[in-house]
Amino acid sequence: MKEKIDPYLRPLYDALEDMIPMDKLQFYMTNRVIEVAPLAFMRGRTLDNAFIILDEAQNTTELQLKMLLTRIGPNAKLIITGDLTQIDLPKYQRSGLFKALDLLNNIQGISIVRLNESDVVRHRLVKMIIQAYDKDPSKKAENTNSESNKTENIQNNEK
Repeated sequence: MKEKIDPYLRPLYDALEDMIPMDKLQFYMTNRVIEVAPLAFMRGRTLDNAFIILDEAQNTTELQLKMLLTRIGPNAKLIITGDLTQIDLPKYQRSGLFKALDLLNNIQGISIVRLNESDVVRHRLVKMIIQAYDKDPSKKAENTNSESNKTENIQNNEK
């Protein structure tokens, strides 16, 4: 199972390795201070005393995202990130991130942060590439599964 899942988690492992020395990272993962798990493995759990990150949320269904949102324990923080311009779901399936943004927008304790090309921290050309795609007139016709051109971040900011 690990061999099947690891390629999808590689970007997350790369980011962890950039931030934490390898020996400490191995210690944290061995002792479950840091746990990397697919969304499907969250069913039935309560995530308390945790800092949870769901990345690529644009590729979750409404039920998957609701399931994760209802796992939050009393002492947990949840960060959800997703780019609504990069949905990989089948055309007939709506991203759960759209529904969450609609339903959770006015709930006290939840913040929604919208990012755009000015927030890009990759190569300087990436900003220009994003702008070129955003200006493409055929974008509207091709992107029928998208309702926004911004990256979305939902953050549980309860104190």
